[in-house]
Amino acid sequence: MGMRVYTGRPFKDLMNANYFPLENMKKSVKKLKASENIHLPTLEYGQYHLILTPKSKWPQGSAKHWQKEKGRARLDLTNQPNTTPLSKDEPKVVPLTRCALLDACVRKCFNAEPPIPMKTNIITHEPTDRNADRHEIRLEWEYEGDSKTPTLLNLTMVCPHKPAKA
Repeated sequence: MGMRVYTGRPFKDLMNANYFPLENMKKSVKKLKASENIHLPTLEYGQYHLILTPKSKWPQGSAKHWQKEKGRARLDLTNQPNTTPLSKDEPKVVPLTRCALLDACVRKCFNAEPPIPMKTNIITHEPTDRNADRHEIRLEWEYEGDSKTPTLLNLTMVCPHKPAKA
C-alpha cells in the first residue's frame, strides 16, 4: 500500500477538513491548544495529523504508515537547501532547509491570529522528473489584493516515484 493511499481523494478530503475553511482551521487550533502532546510555537509538520484525526478515521489504515512516511519526507527535505523566503510579510526569514521552510509555513498558519487556512495536496513524482526518487515540497501563499499578509497556504507534498510492483 505505502504512499499511494495518501494521494487519494478520501485522504486529502479528510486532512483538508482540518485546515479549510477558516472555521475548520480555528477548531483545529483550539484542539491542538488543548492537547498536552503539542506546543504550537514549536510545531513541526507531521506532529499534528494524528491529534486532529484519530488513527481509526484514516482511510485504508493509512495512519499506521504515517510515522515512517513522514520521517522519510522530513529527512529528504532536511537534506535540501532552501533559498525561498517564508512569505511576503516575512521576506527576511529564509529557513536553511526545505524542511525548515515547511515547518515555518505550518507554524505560521496555526499560530497566526486569526489562523491561516491550508489546503494540502499530495502527489507523486513522474518517473522522468528530476530527483524523482526524493520528496519535494511546493508552498504557495495566496494573498488578497496587494496585501502582504497571507490568507491561504497551498501545500503540495510531492512523494518519490515508486515503480509499480510486478
